[in-house]
Amino acid sequence: MKLVKYFCCLGLLALASCQGILDKEPLGILDAGSFFQTSEDAVQAVNAAYGSLPFSSGNNNFYWAFAELPSDEAIVGGDGSRPGLTELDFFNHTARTQEFNDFWVLNYKGITQCNTVIEKVPDIEMDEALKARVIGEAHFLRAYYYFLLTQVFGEVPLLVKITPPDELKVPKTPRADIYRQIIADCDFAATVLPVQYPATSAGRATKGAALALAAKTSLYEKNWNKVLEYVAAVKSLGTYALMADYEDNFRENTQNNSESVWEIQHTNLELGVGNSLNQWWCSKKYGDGYGFAEVTQSCVDAFEAGDPRRRFSIAMNNEPYFELTYKNSFSSTKFGVRKYLQSDSTATQKADGDINYTAIRYAEVLLWEAEALAELNRLPEALVPLEQVRARARAQSATPATTLPPIVATGQQDVIDAVRHERQVELCFEMHRFFDLVRWGLAGSLLQDFQTGKHEVFPIPQTELDLNPMLVQNPGY
Repeated sequence: MKLVKYFCCLGLLALASCQGILDKEPLGILDAGSFFQTSEDAVQAVNAAYGSLPFSSGNNNFYWAFAELPSDEAIVGGDGSRPGLTELDFFNHTARTQEFNDFWVLNYKGITQCNTVIEKVPDIEMDEALKARVIGEAHFLRAYYYFLLTQVFGEVPLLVKITPPDELKVPKTPRADIYRQIIADCDFAATVLPVQYPATSAGRATKGAALALAAKTSLYEKNWNKVLEYVAAVKSLGTYALMADYEDNFRENTQNNSESVWEIQHTNLELGVGNSLNQWWCSKKYGDGYGFAEVTQSCVDAFEAGDPRRRFSIAMNNEPYFELTYKNSFSSTKFGVRKYLQSDSTATQKADGDINYTAIRYAEVLLWEAEALAELNRLPEALVPLEQVRARARAQSATPATTLPPIVATGQQDVIDAVRHERQVELCFEMHRFFDLVRWGLAGSLLQDFQTGKHEVFPIPQTELDLNPMLVQNPGY
């Protein structure tokens, strides 16, 4: 039974309104005397903390749009019913773009729930091992929500305790301090979370997920030695391995597999926690697809000849497309997204898919290792994890003897470029590309209309600025 079956109905503990977080009564104070009494209460409370994760229609989680539409992988499609998506594509988004407000509220809703668990669960008389695990899950989830917020907005208010409304009007926290808190939360979580769960608890945060998020945070800090330390810790668990079949990471029947380090669960027919990417990204020519994201020619061109990951990631003319044959007319660019989509015969409604989003795959962990080693000029070592990722793809090609040859170490920049290229094709449409271009300093040269010094982050929502006079808008907005 997927975790989503638990958190979808826990409205008691979640901030249900879509208004700004500052106009809410502190949830923990309201519930402290009546709810947090038993171990069942503790588990339900942390289950609710997972509720902001899915790409469901109820969450309106448009994180994917921030990661893909401003990048060189996608352009906006659809019927114009979400003007914010068009604004993102053309870099004319503003503080009033609705998707930013929804995302801010969604993630602070998750953070509030995590803070409530962290403060209230320690006082419950319950099994100490279960208590530690529940608190560890909340620490990890809080770290994850803050990581997303810093990716999107840069500096944001750091709230790590239940805070009365009159104390919520606080300024933004420097990103370095937020990163420090993220890593501290991950370090704590890694000491108490299990390496694995039974299948009935698929989707809960694990020790490996905590270590991996700390590695990713270190990557964003360009602390290459710390990246290597955390990656080594992930690998030492002996839990993760690349799937032989790349596409098993995106099929509904082969999820939560050995390559999955941190996987956000979706389920069909479970009270609004289905995967709406199945509708948002699917061509309008297939069922009730919206076609909000269309693949660019440059994204297609990034794949080397014969790379099988292209057909697993992108649909092209005359190729199978679920029950149809894909045609150029299915997209204004001629190319369509395949990842996170499924046949209409396997989902009762288009917006209620059950393919998960793997936020961290082991392949990405290997590419973090390769990137850190390349940045440290340890080139022969960097080629080892890079080759692991390429070898899996090569083995699935029609001509493995000549496709995706191993990279040969030359200069440092050549190896860095090879790792960056591999990230693009291995993780195509997995919501990394725009943030990668920003952290590499390449967005200004590769993205039309990108303004250096402004578009590295998105604007603080106007609603939050109105509620909190201590907040200052990001530069350029």
